[in-house]
Amino acid sequence: MSLTLTPAAPAPALAPRERETLRHIAAGRTYLQTARHMGLSKHTVDAYLRRIRAKLDITTTAELTRVAITLGL
Repeated sequence: MSLTLTPAAPAPALAPRERETLRHIAAGRTYLQTARHMGLSKHTVDAYLRRIRAKLDITTTAELTRVAITLGL
């Protein structure tokens, strides 16, 4: 079951770096581009995205992008 966000639904508890990572990926950046911009390794970016997917119960980049838009990222 995927997370359904509505304006009345509380925002998921994402850490600031998770939110920043989500914003970059939703903007179409690759893991490597995101890592370079944030000063991280691409493995760290991957770990952030795995945590985001687990917290939000989503599996695709399209869903990540939809959530980012809904959250105003």
